[in-house]
Amino acid sequence: MASTAEVVEQLSGFPADPPSNDICGTDERMPRPSNASETSNPNGVLNKEHRDSVSDRHAATNVVGWDGPADPANPLNFGNFRKWAVAVICSTGALCVACSSSIYTATYDGLEQDFHVKEITAITGLTLFVFGMGAGPMLYAPLSEFYGRRIIYILSFIFYLAFQFPVGFGKNITSVLVNRLLSGLAGSAFMSVAGGTVSDLFSKDQLGKPMMVFTAAPFLGPSLGPLFGDFITHRLEWRWVIYVMIIWTAVMLCLIVLFVPETYAPVLLRWKAQKLRKQTGNTDLHAPIEKIERSVITTVILSCKRPFQLLFLEPMVFCLCLFTAILLGIMYLFFQAFPLVFENNHGFEKQHVGLSFMGLLTGIILGVLTEPFWMSTYHKLSLRSGGSRPEFRLPQAMAGAVFAPIGIFWFAFTTYRSVQYIVPIVAGVPFGFGIILVFSGVFTYLVEAYRPYSASALAANGFLRSSFAAVFPLFSVPMYNNLGYTWASALLAFLCLACTPFPFLFYKFGPYLRKRSRFAWTNQDEEISQPEAASSSEKTQTEDRDWEKGPE
Repeated sequence: MASTAEVVEQLSGFPADPPSNDICGTDERMPRPSNASETSNPNGVLNKEHRDSVSDRHAATNVVGWDGPADPANPLNFGNFRKWAVAVICSTGALCVACSSSIYTATYDGLEQDFHVKEITAITGLTLFVFGMGAGPMLYAPLSEFYGRRIIYILSFIFYLAFQFPVGFGKNITSVLVNRLLSGLAGSAFMSVAGGTVSDLFSKDQLGKPMMVFTAAPFLGPSLGPLFGDFITHRLEWRWVIYVMIIWTAVMLCLIVLFVPETYAPVLLRWKAQKLRKQTGNTDLHAPIEKIERSVITTVILSCKRPFQLLFLEPMVFCLCLFTAILLGIMYLFFQAFPLVFENNHGFEKQHVGLSFMGLLTGIILGVLTEPFWMSTYHKLSLRSGGSRPEFRLPQAMAGAVFAPIGIFWFAFTTYRSVQYIVPIVAGVPFGFGIILVFSGVFTYLVEAYRPYSASALAANGFLRSSFAAVFPLFSVPMYNNLGYTWASALLAFLCLACTPFPFLFYKFGPYLRKRSRFAWTNQDEEISQPEAASSSEKTQTEDRDWEKGPE
């Protein structure tokens, strides 16, 4: 998930997947030529090193960059109000898409009645949308590297808006399902690119608060969806759920067009170079991105290939991604399980079922608010050991790995009719709290542990967790009906509990595994003690760069 890499790069201080050429520009001084190369030979022929040095210096003077650190065109120098306005719009866009995934659950009864289909067919609309959300970022992230953020936002949200009309006005279930998939693919741009916009606007020391707002959106959206959807369908027909999302999407599209500028520095510098070439007539002027050797197709192929290499060749990536995938799958499974439990065992009416997600929503908010504590823990561990390690990001995930199964077990054994309904609702608090802690800890760990390939590691995580979130709802109703509400929930808790040791194990054995990894990053001391591991990682990066450049 390339734009996502920039977000985590700002959070961690480490670079993400390196492109074959630097596209951001540098301010490095070219080395002065030696005295021997400054003079001509007796025949008046310049020394080869001198010619190369002069050529390099000439090329460097034609590279277009910012007009100093205070250049107002640099997004980092925008006013605070403008920065926060853009950040809030982008975060709200991500919330809109995430909410659309789960608000659809309120349309099941209407879909079954109007189109005479079974519940499993109606649930497929949720599955297809979530799968689209997971697959889309592999396309949008590399495209944003070439064309910028703004055009991706506008085009994707135009298509996202257009694909919702056949869902709301469709005359058959096929139209609804196909366009749910296309809506998920189109809307996923905000889930992958918007974080990059936030990191474009804020420096590392300012990034904490806006990133906290953005990070919460993809988790708050699914929790709010059933609450909004059930409220709408209580008074209106199911199609109004989609109409409301269409209106929300249209408003967001207007806000994007009017108030969200391009913020990706390489693209802004390319525009500046194009303008200067027209004004000066100097065709040698260029932005760093214009010298990139990779094609768009090569970048897209690489962005799809490397995540699967990491997922299936790296045990740490696979295990941690599996844990987050199971947690998100359980969360989406609860969109089917909660109505069963609270309607049948606790007498909730349809319009009140959304209130059962208030515990989950509260836990997620509380988890987000603890972020300063975990940052402090990270810094204390780094000071105590004399340096930072990726494993110091895992205490957050370790705590979440304990809270999440506790919440599910709590819910499982309080689903009985004899138990007051508020008790299973409150069980959602530790589960939501645990989810956000695990996700935050795993994300930052993957960024630091797979420093050269952080974007690919997060892309692998996004694909696997979206796949689980898409599949889990399909078997939720049969599982709860066959096993019973208590043991079906307990089975999920045991599944979650089986993954609980992962962050603890990698906190202890992570450095050992990273030294022997083909892709993972090790610090200088570790590289000295394990030269073979370091050379293996360097060889992998060299092979990737050679592949990107293609045959000479």
